[in-house]
Amino acid sequence: MEANEHTKQEYEKMVEEVSPKSPIVKNCILAFLSGGAICTLGQAFRHWYLSMAMTEEECGLMVSVTLIGISAVLTALGIYGRLGKHCGAGTEVPITGFANSVVSPAIEFKKEGLVLGMAAKMFLIAGPVIVYGTLTSVIVGLIYFLLGR
Repeated sequence: MEANEHTKQEYEKMVEEVSPKSPIVKNCILAFLSGGAICTLGQAFRHWYLSMAMTEEECGLMVSVTLIGISAVLTALGIYGRLGKHCGAGTEVPITGFANSVVSPAIEFKKEGLVLGMAAKMFLIAGPVIVYGTLTSVIVGLIYFLLGR
């Protein structure tokens, strides 16, 4: 038992010596700045949409749709992933991180086919409840819009 404990301590010491040190302060600053930049972009869109005489409710909807669309396009172009590597957790602001988590697996598995690859993996990885809820809300929103409120 004593030899086992000694080996465990030696192993922990070796792991600590070779493990890279995480730059926690740098990561926190980057997360704050990148998350803040995304939120500032959202606020800029909000002001722009308000200047178009939209209601608060319409404005909120349009900001969400715009940020999701931008995130999806940046993910498809491979830019969002590179931003995430450099900016860290700040790019996981809920709405943009959600779009990235839905689009990434869809793109990754598109070579397996439209239904069995892209669509199936999108539901598998991003979470069926989130994707189903989003798709349902889009369909209900379109019906609501087409029926004239």
